[in-house]
Amino acid sequence: MTEPLLSELSRPGREGHELPCGEVPSDALPEALTRARLPLPEVGELDVVRHFTRLSQKNYAIDLGFYPLGSCTMKYNPKINEVVARLPGFAAIHPYQPESSIQGALKLLYELQAMLAEITGFTAATLQPAAGAHGELCGMLLIRAYHQKRGERQRTRVLIPDSAHGTNPATAAMCGFTTVSVPTDERGNVDMRRLREHLDDTVAAMMLTNPNTLGLFEEHVLEMAEAVHRAGGLMYGDGANLNAILGAVKPAHVGFDVLHINTHKTFSTPHGGGGPGAGPVVVGEALEPFLPTPRVVRRADGSYGLDSSYPDSIGRMREFYGHFGVLVRAYTYIRMHGAEGLRQISDVAVLNANYLRVLLQAVYDLPYQRTCMHEFVLSGRRQKQQGVRTLDIAKRLIDYGFYPPTVYFPLIVEEAIMIEPTESETKDTLDAFARAMIEIAREVEQDPELVRTAPHTRELHRLDEVRAARKPVLRWTLNEAPANAT
Repeated sequence: MTEPLLSELSRPGREGHELPCGEVPSDALPEALTRARLPLPEVGELDVVRHFTRLSQKNYAIDLGFYPLGSCTMKYNPKINEVVARLPGFAAIHPYQPESSIQGALKLLYELQAMLAEITGFTAATLQPAAGAHGELCGMLLIRAYHQKRGERQRTRVLIPDSAHGTNPATAAMCGFTTVSVPTDERGNVDMRRLREHLDDTVAAMMLTNPNTLGLFEEHVLEMAEAVHRAGGLMYGDGANLNAILGAVKPAHVGFDVLHINTHKTFSTPHGGGGPGAGPVVVGEALEPFLPTPRVVRRADGSYGLDSSYPDSIGRMREFYGHFGVLVRAYTYIRMHGAEGLRQISDVAVLNANYLRVLLQAVYDLPYQRTCMHEFVLSGRRQKQQGVRTLDIAKRLIDYGFYPPTVYFPLIVEEAIMIEPTESETKDTLDAFARAMIEIAREVEQDPELVRTAPHTRELHRLDEVRAARKPVLRWTLNEAPANAT
């Protein structure tokens, strides 16, 4: 049964509140700002509470189940992170307070910068960017400022693998660069021969995710970085997959000049829902002068403050200094695990991914026959030949109680199924997920229509995808259910 809309629970005369008599005369507002009738539901307070509580219980969340979203790293957020972020000294501060009254907060930011630089092997860091994509923008602006300072304005091209996240070419274009797509070779690496064809004095940078979005470590990353540097370009690191190499590889040591970090993917801060994020950027010595200001510094007298006296800085990335509560969570996570714990995180993430890969590669196609890192990409080509798409498989997983993995990405894999178990999940959960995937493959062979019409056990079934794309429902209308639901 579909949950009724709140408007359907409305009954004339029901009230859930009583406003005090207003001190402002009713005719004080201009007529243009008032409406004769605002069609709010007439419901009691208990109706409202029960309605939204029931809706909240229908949500899927990491606290309820497995989120095998490849490239998104939907790992568990330890509750200690939330406890620390809610300490009054952190939760109740205001960005306009004087520095003398927020020394504890500034010390935390200063130490977090140092820890992120140490983890990745870089010289310095900024915590200003509000999310991963914002960090990308910051990093590419740093590269642009570097080349402009050197008088090399002819460097207008950015090389990007064809397996990259879509934000990479978008970010480069936002910074005024043109992008060149570099193909992937038969082993899932950047094709070095094709890369060299593009290296000249117009190249500003190469943007590379390592491990890449196929879940594979770039076997020629050292050679790649050397070739780009020899041509005068810089290596930009998309840190989306940093969770795979914590404590094992420092990106700066394999040739990267700048890297953004998605704290939600690696350091277990909240993820999704459109809420605040954090995308710190770490850099080597060459790019440090261009970091955004103000910078969090420790002064000679031991106090902490915000310093804007950097003439080559690209300036502010946002009005205030980062999403502080998210950064507190990341700091807590790092301090809680320590160096050995961070290494264990990546070890278990890689182990879990390879365990699932081995269980599933006999049933689904595996495009690249290699040991994976923290995630792996299967292909539903075999199932497609039987009339069942990857999307159908994903929908059928919902009937088994699992959130579907990422599908149709990376774009270079036909009918891609991208799975990332993270280090959070137990062997029991991985086994249950594998059984569900194997059973769905059996259903494709024996009853493909069952899979094509899934899900069958949820209140809402398939969207009319064509109608949803062409006629999206962009606003709520009284007494009107979504037109593209079936």
